[in-house]
Amino acid sequence: MTVALPSLLAGIVGGARTLAIEADTLAGALGELVRRYPALKVHLFDESGAFRQHVLCFHNEESTRWLGSLDRPLAAGDAITIMQAVSGGA
Repeated sequence: MTVALPSLLAGIVGGARTLAIEADTLAGALGELVRRYPALKVHLFDESGAFRQHVLCFHNEESTRWLGSLDRPLAAGDAITIMQAVSGGA
């Protein structure tokens, strides 16, 4: 399965925007991502382990905010997309 990252986080993973991850569940894939790239943890998760408020995560185009659990099984060809809300002004 693949994990797509925003360009703001690509530098943490060596410049890659897409990574291949092997895992049985969505939670397992996110855990493997952080295991491989520990610096991602502070950018994605708060102190309680929940996604930071400005981070959006999608499993096959479905927001993980609407899932009851991240223990959702993964299948070959699945995709996880991580996005960060960016705001600001002049």
